[in-house]
Amino acid sequence: MSAAEPRTIVLFRHAKADWPQVSDHERPLADRGRHDAPVAGRRLAETGIDFDLALCSTAVRTRETWKLAVHELPHRPKTVYEERVYEASPGELISVLNETLEDVRSIILIGHNPGVQGLAEILAGQYEDDARARMNDRGFPTSAFAVLSHTGSWKSLEPGVGTLTEFWAPGA
Repeated sequence: MSAAEPRTIVLFRHAKADWPQVSDHERPLADRGRHDAPVAGRRLAETGIDFDLALCSTAVRTRETWKLAVHELPHRPKTVYEERVYEASPGELISVLNETLEDVRSIILIGHNPGVQGLAEILAGQYEDDARARMNDRGFPTSAFAVLSHTGSWKSLEPGVGTLTEFWAPGA
């Protein structure tokens, strides 16, 4: 694959988590999260994106979200559970994405706010349709995802180089 070919990045916020007496990293999904994650997975399948790689935070709620969502996809991508995605800033997430192998065309990152929302806002230098308005109106609620396209190598991923092509949130 040449570096000039388009690449797709999906930033997927974990589903609604519960607040039991455990550390933040160990928080499981709430009932609503267990309902919304497969719904988000079905909507991800409707995008037609054939993911080559999933990068998922190691937190319990992100792993549970991905486990429920991925079953709705027609193809299960290679999944890497990446500790650096947990509590990462947008800059730290860009650094993780910069390490992606060049033969990967499409990637889904399952993570947390405020990093996921911040990364969507920072990467998007352009917008299609009303994706920006929908993201701005809704914020970036649990189970939401943003789809961005980028032409260039993963190493060239930096603020403003992407196009926000779609934003989806449950109930939208």
